[in-house]
Amino acid sequence: MTLPAERPSHKLGPWTATALVVGNIIGVGAFMVPVSLAPYGWGSLLGWAVTLTGALCLAWVFAVLSRHLPHSGGAMGIVREAFGSNVAFLNAWGYWVSVWVANAVIVIGAVSYLGKLVPALDRSRPLSAITGVVLLWCFAAVNWRGVQTAGRVQLVTTILKMWPFIAAFIVAVMLLVNGGLGVVQPFDASQLTLGAAATTTTLTLYAMLGIECAAVPSDAVEDPARVVPRATMIGTIFSGLIIMLLCVSLVAFMPADTVAKSNAPLVEFVSLGLGDTAALLVSVAVVIAALGCLNGWVLLAGETPTLMAEAGELPAWWGVRNARGAARNSALVSTVLTSALVLLNGSSAFTGAFTFIVQLATATVLLIYILSPLAALKFMARGRLPRSALLSVASIGALVFAAVAVIGSGVPAVLWGTVLIGAGWPLYRVMQRRRLTVP
Repeated sequence: MTLPAERPSHKLGPWTATALVVGNIIGVGAFMVPVSLAPYGWGSLLGWAVTLTGALCLAWVFAVLSRHLPHSGGAMGIVREAFGSNVAFLNAWGYWVSVWVANAVIVIGAVSYLGKLVPALDRSRPLSAITGVVLLWCFAAVNWRGVQTAGRVQLVTTILKMWPFIAAFIVAVMLLVNGGLGVVQPFDASQLTLGAAATTTTLTLYAMLGIECAAVPSDAVEDPARVVPRATMIGTIFSGLIIMLLCVSLVAFMPADTVAKSNAPLVEFVSLGLGDTAALLVSVAVVIAALGCLNGWVLLAGETPTLMAEAGELPAWWGVRNARGAARNSALVSTVLTSALVLLNGSSAFTGAFTFIVQLATATVLLIYILSPLAALKFMARGRLPRSALLSVASIGALVFAAVAVIGSGVPAVLWGTVLIGAGWPLYRVMQRRRLTVP
């Protein structure tokens, strides 16, 4: 049915579409990744150079695919069209794994900054872990009641997320004006190594996760041929630059040991120049942004396997919904798994758990970052997409970027990621055999 000509359009314009891109990318990872980057010092600049280049390549691939194939069902549907059901299942299952792993990072980050408001959390890792689990289950309960974050408030929440960045940049300028270059941490060229570049690429990539959500469906945007690519690229460039500048500010003006040991390094940094009140407001902004982000990702963690079950790719148990239509069983599994990672990070017996969780979240999401550029190349070869030198270069660049990120994830994260993705295969094969035996 078409709308009457005089009826006003409710489609997204350039500003709102760009806000959606920024809102999808900027999450709690931007405020927690500096902790993991701290040991690499100035070497993290190499990781950011690779990540920003690769992110732009991926953003362009997703933008073009979304523009030319708007009714394929997003990145998941495009992979299915390109490589068939088997690969599509592993892609979707791997994405689900990355979501519930990433939710642990969101919870840990939210509680870390909440600790600046409730000091008891800052002093006790077990208490902070338990608090994180409680918050996680609260949002799971909200989702079970069918409550979802309203898309129309995306622009407001995106603006809210900007305060911590603005505060950090003001402090950086104040420090330079008052102390000159003498306040900058000594530059150590020995930190600029290929090993540091590979590892920090994986860590910085986590701060940019959400690129796969950036390509807004063309039927929801005004003039999609123009707005979708521009919103995607502008949003990705803007998000990448401010996150990178935030991390560089902490590297440049705070000792690496201080950042590495801090639960909320941005709060400590802001308090240096703007005082405790401004730092407190930063904590509030980060916590609100993190919890708002968590609500949507908890929903996604439950819905992804539920939709797979409804499509016949998983046993019916995974697709059970409650009376309100919300995912029940798959949401329960996702929340339990995320809780386990949060508790793991809260145990003093597992030092470095947070960095490993970040690497695991990145390693498992890389499958979609590899398959989507391959799909673009395949569709161009078969005539489904117009041949484009720019898209070819972007696709190849995205593949190189993903390969570097795989290497940087480290053997443990890649192995565990492979095991977790492979764990869904037996369930899929069971469903396949059932289909064959049904007359």
